[in-house]
This record gives sequence, structure tokens and C-alpha cells, in this order.
Amino acid sequence: MSIWKKKDVAKEIVQEISKRYSCDLLTASILARRGITDGKDILFYTEKDQRYLHNPFLFENMEDAVDRILDAKDEEEKVLIFGDRDVDGITSTTILYQCLKDLGLDVQYKLPSGDEAYGISKEVIDEFAKNYGSLIITVDCGISNNDEIAYAAEKGIDVIVTDHHNPPQELPSPAIIINPKIENSGYPFADISGCAVAYKLVQALRFSRCSMYKQEICLMNVRPITDAYIIECIKVQNMTEKARLTETIIPGLVNIQQTRLLPFLQGQQIFVWDKAVQTKLLSTIFGNGIEFNMLDIRDEIAKIIPSVANMSLLRLKSLSTIGKYDESLCTELDGFFNIFITYIQQAIFKNNNERNNFDLQLVAIAAIADIMPLKNENRILIKQGLDSINSGKIRPGLIELMARLNLIGKKVTSTDLSWGLIPALNATGRLGEPQTALELFINQDANERDKIAQRIIELNQERKKLGVEAWNYCEQAGFNSLKNFNNNLAVVHDSRINRGVTGIVTSRLMNILNVPAIVITETEECAIGSARSTRGYKITSLLDQCSEFFINHGGHDFAAGFSLPKENVNPFIEKLKKLSVLIEFSETSEEIINIDAQLPHNYLSPDILKIVDLFEPYGESNASLNFFTDKVKIVDANLIGTDKTHLKLTILCGGTKWPALYWNASEKIKRDFDIGDTVDIIYEVSRNIFNGMENTQLTIVDLCKSGEHKIV
Repeated sequence: MSIWKKKDVAKEIVQEISKRYSCDLLTASILARRGITDGKDILFYTEKDQRYLHNPFLFENMEDAVDRILDAKDEEEKVLIFGDRDVDGITSTTILYQCLKDLGLDVQYKLPSGDEAYGISKEVIDEFAKNYGSLIITVDCGISNNDEIAYAAEKGIDVIVTDHHNPPQELPSPAIIINPKIENSGYPFADISGCAVAYKLVQALRFSRCSMYKQEICLMNVRPITDAYIIECIKVQNMTEKARLTETIIPGLVNIQQTRLLPFLQGQQIFVWDKAVQTKLLSTIFGNGIEFNMLDIRDEIAKIIPSVANMSLLRLKSLSTIGKYDESLCTELDGFFNIFITYIQQAIFKNNNERNNFDLQLVAIAAIADIMPLKNENRILIKQGLDSINSGKIRPGLIELMARLNLIGKKVTSTDLSWGLIPALNATGRLGEPQTALELFINQDANERDKIAQRIIELNQERKKLGVEAWNYCEQAGFNSLKNFNNNLAVVHDSRINRGVTGIVTSRLMNILNVPAIVITETEECAIGSARSTRGYKITSLLDQCSEFFINHGGHDFAAGFSLPKENVNPFIEKLKKLSVLIEFSETSEEIINIDAQLPHNYLSPDILKIVDLFEPYGESNASLNFFTDKVKIVDANLIGTDKTHLKLTILCGGTKWPALYWNASEKIKRDFDIGDTVDIIYEVSRNIFNGMENTQLTIVDLCKSGEHKIV
């Protein structure tokens, strides 16, 4: 029996969240119960504006990457983008390729096709060198290609690595590396997709085309306090804060040479808010003999953001959204900085709005496909991408595929992408044709795109067939292998498994057996494997202990891949047998169902969908909301599905009859409960759209007769 758990939260914390962030008490209680109590975290649930995305120039090496690409443009160099075969790699390649094309670079792309291995190869480098290429940019790969990148340098080819996979102990060199997971990357959030990393590079490249790129700017504000004055400055470059200075000065006691202002301001353009007032205050402090060369930026900003015209910084501070979520950023100068960055973004990027929205659609798809944790800026990236898709302006290629998947004309959710669109796109890479999906997105001919979309549907059907065949080989073999690996690991080695579905069957094996799983198959050249993990065990730590067997390996903590010579497979498996005894899990194997909120009968209404929408998107690190209601009555039950394994219940609650789906529960009717019983339920709330009509629907997570299950 599963454990029902409802975390206790202090009433005072709930009330404080509700008051400070202007949300209802139910929403505040869910946030508190999920441990989301810091304003900097709450922001990503209650806001979705692109302004709250992290600045691409926070990456320590971003400016170097941009400059190298701009040099390639100026020198008319040939550039190669090398990506991965999965959805993350395909989308990464697409948005960077189109950006470089828009900038006028001589650019081509390459994705691993057929049985080619993950990551860039020396053969690809040789071919590129023969064509006089001089710059390679990797996307969603490259961080483990030490030998290949050193080889490229020998050929006179520079490499920019944009990746998000776990880095090896020794980073590839020489290379410009943009990866949020490397030490001292400068980036504040490590868990973005490879496509998001490429998108950050694209954003930085677009900004580089404006006059403010690399320009040193100082935002300055002077304000009085009792008998003194405070002069505050922020040094800004490429939309990032580089330094900050605060001087408190009593007029007449010091001259400007005795302050730190002159060296801080030297060589920079000074922007102020309301020059007349600032000039008067500075004259009071230093006298009329000191003249500051300042530009009043308020009127310029008001042209883009009219609401701030004639507004003081004090008033601006009180309206700062960022200040509401982060008390350390609520000074007048912080308000100035925030509105300045908003102004730059709106002024610079307005001409790229459509392309940016098209990019965000792919970034959202990649984040969901690569199972990125749905927290921090991933939430805004996905919300923006979904909003863009649902606005009706869907990017070319995506709209043709969505039409064939019957996703047009409805509100598309992250779940729709997970179960419909993403498997179809992934099928192209799994079956060795990732370029088919990329061509779908970059082809200029609508008729051709429609044909490509049909080809992707066919590949997906073939992928499903291969998946069924592979599972027939894996299911029993995986179960039987447990005893050889101390019941801590499942390992299958079968050359009949198509390499394109190893990840799928490995995940399924892991889910069913509730232990980490490894599936190995073979191609003509080598053996290839996928590894998936659960219960808090990082599978990459296991693979790292076997690195002597691999050609290459890498990935994420709970999903990784590797290749190795065929003769190394048996020694590798033998070592896994020895290491498996050391595997320790940090999470229990017993299913725990966390309850987000208990709803009285009269609270269950379609209005709950507003709260459900607020916590979208759902997925990794942000499970669907689980509600609990006790003492509801089952008034009807029907078996549904082609094999009649599911239940459609009708639940009487609060005087309303609610439709409720209960998956894989047909054997429970008349055994655990029956029509007419009063039961306690844990459930999700969602929309069901049929024939254009929208209804609220429950999905049962767990159910028992009233009083039989205790909540801990």
C-alpha cells in the first residue's frame, strides 16, 4: 500500500506568502508545502515575462564566443555547427543555424546519422578541414570530446563548445566553453537544456549587433539622507552588473579627489534619472566647479515604456516586480538598473520578436524532451514557448507536424508535447535520420515541409514497432539479471535491439523494476548502451568507475549513454556485477504520494483550474498537483479502453457529479471498492476538451474506502 503524505505547514508562513506575493491562501499553502517559500523561487511560478530570464552574458565565456563568431563573419570564414541526434540537439542546431544565417555567416550543420557515434569525430573534422573550414560550434555535445577538440586545433580549427552535460574532470582544450555545469561558469542556474544554452548564445549574438555591445555604462543616483548625501553607482556592461559603489558624503568635509568616484567613473558613459535634479544635488555636494558629463536616460526609456514618464526613482522602486521578490534588490538604484535592462531588451529585441518567439517554441520543446527540472528559468522558457504556440503563430515546420498529430485548434500543454510531439521528433534521431527533423524546421517550402512531417510520422510508427520488439527481448532478461547484480541493477546485452530504442527500453525497465538499468546493443563498429537511474542514485558515478572500457561516455546524473569496443562488453558487465553491491539509494522504494492540498467538498470547482494553470508546466521536479478529498461517493463506474483495463468513475462531491479517470484500475472494482461506496481520493484536476467543449475532469491517483488509509 502506498504512503499518503501531507506536509504540515505553519499558518504564519502561508499568510505571509499570500500577503507579500498577492496570491490566495490555497496557492500559498501549496507553495509552502512544496518548500517554495523564497521570493526568488516564487517569482518563477507567479511571473512569466522574459525579463526574468537570466542574462546570457552571465556566462563567463559568452563575450569570447560572440567575438569569435563575429570575427568569423568579418573574415568570411566557414562555420560548422555540430549537434546531437535527439530533440535537444536538433532544436539547438536549428536555432543557432538560423541565427548565423540571419547574420550572414557561411554556415553548415552536421548531426550524427545512421550508426555514427554521439559527439564530434575526427572524420567530421577532417572533412571540414578539407573544405577550408575554420570554426566549429558544438551544441548539446562536445564537453567530453577532449581528443577531438585537440585534434581540431592541430588542423587550425577553433571550437566553441555549447553544452549542458556533466563535464569531465579535465575540460577540452583549446576551446571556448559555454556550459552552465562547469566550475566558475558564472551562470546562476545549471539545469537548462542544450537548446537553452544555444538560445543564450543566440540572444547574445543579437545583442552584439547594437551599439551598446561591450560599452561601459555607469548608472548613477544621488539622494539625500539627513545631513549627508549618498552617491550610488552601478557599472554595467552587456546588460550585466560588473561593479557597484556607494559613497556617503557630507558636503564641505571632502573633495571629489578624496572619494572613490573618479576612478570608478573614468572612461564610462554616465546615465542618470532626471538630470536636472541630479545636477543640483551634485552641485550641493561638490560645488559648481565640478561638472559631470551625464545623460538623462529617463526620456529615452519613456519612449519605449511610456508609463515611467515623469516618474521618480522612488516611485519606480515601489513598483519594481523584482524588488518584490528579492529584498536585496529594492533600492532606488536597483529600480533604475531593472528598468534600464527592461528598456534595452525591449528596444534591441523588438525587431527580432517573431524569430525570438519561434526560437522559444523549440526551447520549450527541448526542455520537456530532455526532462529538465521545471524550476527557475526553465518555467519561464516553457511558459513563453507554450504561450507562443497557443497564440496561433506557430513556427514553420512545427505547425505541419502538429497538424498531423491533431494538436492544432486546442490549448497545447507540456503533457501534449511529452506524449505526442516529442516522441515523433525523437524518432528521427533514434532511427538515424535527425536531419529529417532539422530540415522540417528550416525548409522554406510549405509543401516540402508537409512531406517531411509525413516522413516523421512514418519514422515514429517504425520506432514504436522496434520498441515493442526490443521490449520482448528485454523484459524477462532484465528481471533475470537482478540476481547477478545484487538486486540493485538490471543489465541487458542483446545485439538484436535497435540502437535507436535503447533509451526507451532502459527507461521502461527502470520504471518497472524500480532500480537503475543498463541496456547494451551492438552496431557493426562497436557496442552502444543507455543507462537510466532512479531512487536518487547517480548513474554517471557508476559509469565513471568503468571509464577504462569506454570509447566515450557521459550525460546527466540519471540518464547517460556510452559506447565501447565489442570485446570490452563482457569485462564491463563483470565489473558492474562487482560494483553493484556498492550501490546505495537515497530514496525509498515504497511509493509515497504527496498531497498538495485537502479540498472540502464545496472547494472542488472549475476555479481550481486557475491554480492548476499557475503551477504549469508539470514534469521533472514539479509533479502535477495532488488534491485530497474525503467521503465522496462513487455513483457510477465503467470499464474503458480497448482491453478494458481502465475505469471511468462518476464521483458525487459537493452536490456535483464529476467524471474521474482511474488508469489501470479495472481489477480494483468490486474488489477494493464498488458503486455506492463512500471513498477518500487523491486526484489531479485537468481540462477535457471534446468536440470543442471544455469540461473539468478528475484523474484518480489513489483511492480507498473512507477511513481505511491514514495520512502521515
